[in-house]
Amino acid sequence: MTAWEFAAPVWLHVPARADAGGEPAPGTWAFCTLPEDVGEEVRLLSGPRRGFGSVRVQVEVGRSAWSTSVFPGSDGFVLPLKKAVRRAEGLEPGDLAHVRLRLVAAP
Repeated sequence: MTAWEFAAPVWLHVPARADAGGEPAPGTWAFCTLPEDVGEEVRLLSGPRRGFGSVRVQVEVGRSAWSTSVFPGSDGFVLPLKKAVRRAEGLEPGDLAHVRLRLVAAP
């Protein structure tokens, strides 16, 4: 199975507060954006996509490994980084996450 290794900055998605006139709320979701060339290969090799255009993947960051999906965004595919992984790997927004990503074969 095809795998990619890359480093990408961790960033927070900061949703708008519905009750405060659009003021930013604290971010609860952290992501990294796949490099453009990796995202393009994922798009080409992934086959049919799942809900929201997602693609199932296996991910390793440091010693943490898990199954998730990458999602298409305005700047390419984004990888959600669970809070438990960020804690275990000592990652904060702006840090570089060193990622190994593999496509999951469709059942």
